[in-house]
Amino acid sequence: MKDKLNNVLDWLKGKSVDYADARYLRLESESIRVTDNIVDTLTKDVNVGVGIRVINNGAWGFAAVASLSEGEIKKAANKALQTARASASAKKTDAKLAKEKAHKDFYKSPCEKDPFAIPVDEKIGLLLEISDRLRNNSKIKTAEASLDFFKTKKIFCSTEGAEIEQDLIESGAGYTVIAYDGKEVQKRSYPNSHRGDYATRGYEFIEGMKLMENIDRTREEAVKLLTAENCPDAETDIIICGSQMALQVHESCGHPSELDRVLGTEISLAGGSFMQLDGLNKLKYGSDIVNIYADATIPGALGSFGYDDEGVKAQRAPIIKNGVHVGYLTSRETAPVIGQTSNGTMRADGWNRLPLIRMTNINLEPGEWELEALIADTKNGIFFDMNKSWSIDDKRLNFQFGTECAWEIKNGKLGKIFKNPLYTGMTPKFWNSCDAICNRKYWHIWGVPNCGKGEPMQVARVAHGAAPARFRKVKVGVSK
Repeated sequence: MKDKLNNVLDWLKGKSVDYADARYLRLESESIRVTDNIVDTLTKDVNVGVGIRVINNGAWGFAAVASLSEGEIKKAANKALQTARASASAKKTDAKLAKEKAHKDFYKSPCEKDPFAIPVDEKIGLLLEISDRLRNNSKIKTAEASLDFFKTKKIFCSTEGAEIEQDLIESGAGYTVIAYDGKEVQKRSYPNSHRGDYATRGYEFIEGMKLMENIDRTREEAVKLLTAENCPDAETDIIICGSQMALQVHESCGHPSELDRVLGTEISLAGGSFMQLDGLNKLKYGSDIVNIYADATIPGALGSFGYDDEGVKAQRAPIIKNGVHVGYLTSRETAPVIGQTSNGTMRADGWNRLPLIRMTNINLEPGEWELEALIADTKNGIFFDMNKSWSIDDKRLNFQFGTECAWEIKNGKLGKIFKNPLYTGMTPKFWNSCDAICNRKYWHIWGVPNCGKGEPMQVARVAHGAAPARFRKVKVGVSK
């Protein structure tokens, strides 16, 4: 396949293109879901094809083909070339790429047990047992458990001489239980809401998730929420759990730091950003203890890889440093706008999609606090646990998050449970109120498998490292 791609690129060189790359992708996926002891989803899929990008006379062209024939790939390359030639008549500026070394490399994500080699009956049996045990209470009406696996083979070649192969394995699992008493509906999830937790690891990741050990607690908390008090309306100090912090980072820092959003090229669907160019190295995004990095180099994290889909090597890059906005997620084309080279965040969700700037692992760096000490240091407040809903404006400035449950903090101790809790804020004011973050013992990289962006929509798998953190004088209330 590498020879076929290079032969087609040599043909494009003969047409005097400014630049071209070819990206082969084979994606194998498996998804299993059990609902109320019934297997309602069991899908296996293999998707294979090649995408070609071309710059000719300063304009882009793209075409893709679901064929591995060199002749068909060349036809797609010619279509991309003709598209670029047609686009040149309407261009406003020339497309130019930041310099990048032509890497020749192979990358493989860590995997001890290939999830596709585990018998399907064994995986279904695990989910059936979870579902059955979750339903062990008369007030439980629905129990859902799922497993998802992805195996990706990528080959990237360019007219600059890049030749990169990557093999990625991704695994995820989770479950949710719904309690109902005739009037009220409440839910609890494990290890996280929205289909659980994910990583670029094999089946060993599933085995280490302690799925069975947390069934009883998850079920009984859902039942307990039915008779819990509503979260009070107040302005108070709050502590947010690690998984909810991950989504907070995702929505209020990850998306607005995507440079294509800032420049307006993704504004029709994804919206813009309050983190504008004139605030770079000036905007006080958060308090001095807030440090957020984009880091695609962490082994096993869902947003990790060897190279992005422009052939740029995975990197660790600062976004927020000591509370100040210092960086963006960039591509080879957008990075020169801020006088930089790409930090390697261009990815597509398939061979027939153009790469976009996507989040990698956007991590809130850990602080110094033990969680027990942080709770003890909080005289009165609320502890928020696990996302249930969210709403944020198109500039990523004003937000509202609802969580599955919360606990009262009174005189430095966790007290009664609250149902339907939410908190609201404005991004810079909120992050500037952060005065404590728990240490690395409580820090976990949460996989997010369903980040949407682009037209047509592309779904990326990203991640966020986070630990519980405290914020002062935040508006809280009830989500109905």
